[in-house]
Amino acid sequence: MCSVVTQYAISGTTAREIAASAERAVSDGGLRPGDALPPVRTLAGTLGVSPGTVATAYKELRRRGIVVTRGRGGTVVAPAPAVSTAASRRPPRVPEGLRDLAGGHPDPAFLPDLVPPGRLSPGARSHRASPRLPELEELARAWFRRDGVPDAHVTFAHGALDCVSRLLSVELRPGDAVAVEDPGFHHLLDLVPALGLRTVAVAVDDEGVRPDALRSALRAGARAVVLCPRAQNPYGSRVSAARREELLAVLAGAPEVLVVEDDHSADTAGGPLRSLTTAGAAGPARWAQIRTVSKHLGTDLRWTAMACDATTLARHDGRMLLTSGWVSHVLQETVARLMTDPATTALVAAAGTAYTERREAALAALAGHGIAAAGVSGMNVWVPVRDEAAVVNGLRSHGWWVAGGARFRIATGPGVRITVADLAVTEATALAADFAEVLSESSSTYGG
Repeated sequence: MCSVVTQYAISGTTAREIAASAERAVSDGGLRPGDALPPVRTLAGTLGVSPGTVATAYKELRRRGIVVTRGRGGTVVAPAPAVSTAASRRPPRVPEGLRDLAGGHPDPAFLPDLVPPGRLSPGARSHRASPRLPELEELARAWFRRDGVPDAHVTFAHGALDCVSRLLSVELRPGDAVAVEDPGFHHLLDLVPALGLRTVAVAVDDEGVRPDALRSALRAGARAVVLCPRAQNPYGSRVSAARREELLAVLAGAPEVLVVEDDHSADTAGGPLRSLTTAGAAGPARWAQIRTVSKHLGTDLRWTAMACDATTLARHDGRMLLTSGWVSHVLQETVARLMTDPATTALVAAAGTAYTERREAALAALAGHGIAAAGVSGMNVWVPVRDEAAVVNGLRSHGWWVAGGARFRIATGPGVRITVADLAVTEATALAADFAEVLSESSSTYGG
């Protein structure tokens, strides 16, 4: 438990003055992340004001995301947002001359050529009045409908994180808790604290989010859940039919919780979608499913489709109207053309088949050396190890560059992520042999 801060004297006689004094202390470094503020009655006695005045000041500090309340742990300064290079989970630069298996990117050979539409959107018309191109909106509805996701309410955003950020901002207040997968998408793990929200780790296995972990997160106060139903990054899990029913049973006791599914690799994940949103009346009342095209149409196509309930739609679009307003119609026209192009459709199908073959080849090659790994969906394989740095550096000496798992983890054990999107079967055999050699060099240091 954090000790109460005494070296910095919070001053003021009104709630506004007390809150401003504490905020200055945080800004100046007098109060650091994790430092505990004095109990309400203690500070009230020191300042000669009523406990209600201090409570109001603390409430304002919580609203602004400056402090969080941790039950018996009291009120403490919120963790610093992970937005700086030093604090964030950004990946290191790939050293020259190494085979890069760390990026998490699709194979460029399966991405279509991006050609802007010949007829550019005229800039004079009101895009705010008509933010979505009717053709693309209908394509998006059909995209969701194909997998059983309700398509009555559909909208667009600039990318998965843009969409998630907007949803969490309009639904939650600073200090609220968000349940996220562990290991999980590193940019999301940065985003949640940057919004002033608390992260609650939820463990995953091959079948997706574990029901017991989700139940614990809800008991810890999570007001939103963000998960990947398939091609989970970095673990490669895919929600099974049985797991879907278990998760729905857990969520039935928390109807106010917003459930956000990030189906980022819907067309290349390999395997069916088992979505929580397809349960009808038995499913979550507040939900959103997000789909992007960067994994199968182009990494520079920052376009996202979202299907959701009516309330979520209104709140998301209301906030978007006040900020960026709409997604570029030039971008929308480009995506619509690609989604209706037969050659592109065939290329995407080939990508899905290739990613499955390459992932399974990598898993089999590793298993041949007694190395356990996870990855039933998508383009990534997760390998639990004892010492991430030792394995990363050991493979580097053999010419491979894989991603250390630290930036994907909260409480789960160490591991490394291998992106297999463009890893040939012959390369998988060589990688597995080198991996086994690295692990055998010192069993007391290297994991396996």
